[in-house]
Amino acid sequence: MTKMIIINDTTLRDGEQAAGVVFRREEKLHIARMLDTIGVQEIEAGIPAMGKEEQETIKAILSMGLKARISTWNRAVIQDIKASVDCGVKMVSISVPVSDIHLKFVLNRNRRWALEQTKRVIDYAKEYGLYVCVGAVDASRSAWDFFMRFARLAQDCGADRLRFDDTVGILNPFQTFEIINKLRSEIGVDIDIEIHCHNDFGMATANTLAAIKAGARYASVTVNGLGERAGNAALEEVVMALKHIEGIDLGVDTARFRELSEYVANASLRAIPASKPIVGSDIFVHESGVHVDGILKKSLTYEPFPPGEVGLERKILIGKHSGSHAVRHVFKKLGISLSEKESRDILRRVRIAGENTKKALSDDELMGVYLEYMDG
Repeated sequence: MTKMIIINDTTLRDGEQAAGVVFRREEKLHIARMLDTIGVQEIEAGIPAMGKEEQETIKAILSMGLKARISTWNRAVIQDIKASVDCGVKMVSISVPVSDIHLKFVLNRNRRWALEQTKRVIDYAKEYGLYVCVGAVDASRSAWDFFMRFARLAQDCGADRLRFDDTVGILNPFQTFEIINKLRSEIGVDIDIEIHCHNDFGMATANTLAAIKAGARYASVTVNGLGERAGNAALEEVVMALKHIEGIDLGVDTARFRELSEYVANASLRAIPASKPIVGSDIFVHESGVHVDGILKKSLTYEPFPPGEVGLERKILIGKHSGSHAVRHVFKKLGISLSEKESRDILRRVRIAGENTKKALSDDELMGVYLEYMDG
């Protein structure tokens, strides 16, 4: 991988396509600003063909003077490209179904139409000097021979990038690596490859990493993995996995991930699951006795990276599964030094209370247990 990996965030387009999700204009502008501030290189801002309101929002994003490149999503329709040109963008994504199931049942078209229309629309976009990314919709279910004809056509017409869409998330990482590696070797290096993965089987992030390892340069993501059905590859997961697993630091300010995730969650009315990888509120919360003992000795024993790296904090909870070491640690923070006997005795009471309440105990509840113990 000699070329820099580029993150293309599509929260404002594919993320908003999640059922029931609507971003107000001011929310879209704020999300775009936050993405730009943390160092995301590209932002897919929306769909101009939706109408005047969407166009005005895209224009407003363009007027913000962001460092990130701004693109729009378009069908393989001349009028869509006209709408994007009118917005003032310099980069467009042109979406073309390439599987027979999509061509037949979504568009009532055939392969010949897909090739002819793709050429027509790319040629039109290039007349305006636009950077063109051609999105191969449902590429993972396309016949390979036809997909390669489509890819070579896009390349011959001057497209700058080919987006491989695993539209219903049916690939696994081994298949993804094999496909992207084969695609990279067959079309050469004159056109970049972007990977766009959906999470229907929970493999969007893994598939994105596999594609990058195989030669894809661009990764399409959304904040919190927001998107249709089970969503897309999550920005925060892809960036942190590249950094800590693959050793590729994209220079993103990850310390603001939790802040960004919370804002998008509130704007989309989609709460962040407590155990959500990277940004979940509970992923640095520890209760189990063995785990807490390890964490207190060396945080890396049960944490792959420091919580502050993604804007979170470590918490030690006391409950049914805690150990005496954790009890002494938490009470010391509360200003009380316990002997080993006291910590064991209090732990027995804590476990009973935890089982009765089916949760860890708050500081006030712990103090209540302590006072009852001391009162005999």
